[in-house]
Amino acid sequence: MKPHKSSPSSSPKRSGAIATPIIVLLLLALVSLYDMAFSNRYPPFHRVKSSISSSSASPAGVASACDFTRGEWVPDTEAPYYTNLTCPFIDDHQNCIKFGKPSLEFMRWRWRPDGCDLPRFDAARFLEAMRGKSMAFVGDSLARNHAKSLLCLLSKEAQPVAVRTAPEIDVTGRVVRQDYYYGHHGFTISLFWSPFLVKANLSNATLGQWDLYLDTADARWAAHIADFHYVVMSGTNWFLRPSVYREGGRVVGRNDAARSGAAAGNSTELPVPRAVRAAFSTALGAIAASEGFRGKVILRTVTPAHFENGQWNTGGDCVRTRPFRRGERELGAVEAEYRAAQVDALRETAAAVRRNGADLLLLDITEAMDLRPDGHPSRYGHPPGGSVDGTFVVDCLHWCLPGPIDLWSELLLQILLSQQ
Repeated sequence: MKPHKSSPSSSPKRSGAIATPIIVLLLLALVSLYDMAFSNRYPPFHRVKSSISSSSASPAGVASACDFTRGEWVPDTEAPYYTNLTCPFIDDHQNCIKFGKPSLEFMRWRWRPDGCDLPRFDAARFLEAMRGKSMAFVGDSLARNHAKSLLCLLSKEAQPVAVRTAPEIDVTGRVVRQDYYYGHHGFTISLFWSPFLVKANLSNATLGQWDLYLDTADARWAAHIADFHYVVMSGTNWFLRPSVYREGGRVVGRNDAARSGAAAGNSTELPVPRAVRAAFSTALGAIAASEGFRGKVILRTVTPAHFENGQWNTGGDCVRTRPFRRGERELGAVEAEYRAAQVDALRETAAAVRRNGADLLLLDITEAMDLRPDGHPSRYGHPPGGSVDGTFVVDCLHWCLPGPIDLWSELLLQILLSQQ
């Protein structure tokens, strides 16, 4: 039996019919690989797996990848994790229960991500995961707010010992470094005061004006980076203070709050988000250049303030008693720009850090915290008539403890477990 011969016209059609689906499948595979590599590193870019139920006792019950950065706040009858009577680490500035915040409903909400469940914070599991390790929080007073929240969450399982050393005091009066040691687990939490992340000096105390060296990391934390397995980095709010920007020893710009003059030279205004991006790029670059650091850096995104009817010094306050519903208000343009600057800096330096054996991750809390105008101290971070920081009487920037800020450590734990 002779084989059937195809006509010249039918052969190309058959080849094309076979080749087309193969090409499509290859393209889809490449797109999927790119998407997985990209989305797993930067939330809403960084996605981590979530237990199906918060009562799951082991990592066996694991659901599909979940984006913890998008969701809504729902009532929580099991909250809070702790109170000011059970945790000794709460600073008065965030001790809203102690100073009589009228409504305590701010403690009774839980973040519910879209399509999955966020497991409750497990102090024992966190400490076990951190056995023999060290974690540094680097940034401003919100970094301290976060660290104190974590200390309170862990206090249900263990109490650390504050390491006593002769403290270095910053020009602002803050302690530059504080250390807390969990002896049974060999775990250390360190807190570094570095509001700009880069080298800075107060050039004019009367005007409150700063010189920021955007190309030089703050050595007060950068010199110790190799000592840590994890670094949680944050900071944006201080960049609104009057600042003159320097690179290579010369003035390259200033923000609109800084007065032009001898200190500023003939510099032009530089948008604050550009300075934020430069500072984060320098800080992350310093980690990339550190030969001894092989750990993970978790960059926390900007957290919105909720002053209404004025700013902190013009009569603004935050008196709402419930979270915003999703879509009830848009994220402010300033916060969106700051977050974008942080993410851009992370993208720019991620490859260099990975080449050194370390890694960069993103703790994206901006959207979740934007919905919580009720979680700030307002006038209840000090005795009646007192002040938080000079004339800073009303606080709609920091977060009550306990409160919505405890979410940051819930997410931090999931990120750490996903990396292990």
